[in-house]
Amino acid sequence: MYVIITYDVNQKRVAKVHKLLKQYLIWIQNSVFEGEIAEGKLKKLKKDINKIIKKEEDSVIYFQTYNNKYLKKQVIGNKEIDFTNFL
Repeated sequence: MYVIITYDVNQKRVAKVHKLLKQYLIWIQNSVFEGEIAEGKLKKLKKDINKIIKKEEDSVIYFQTYNNKYLKKQVIGNKEIDFTNFL
């Protein structure tokens, strides 16, 4: 499945959330990650994020699709990240 994850967390937890997401997905922009991930790994990622964040202060948003070919993406401004180096 293909996911886009955005987060807005307290500064005390930003580095932990960023480091965790970097293990699974591609960092696109501040507080935004995206990429292909297996459903089991996504469940584990969500569980690990829930251990880090405080739900009364922080938010994490998951956008999921089963195939990114139906996802239209437009980047305005700085050029898009070159994904050809990623496996």
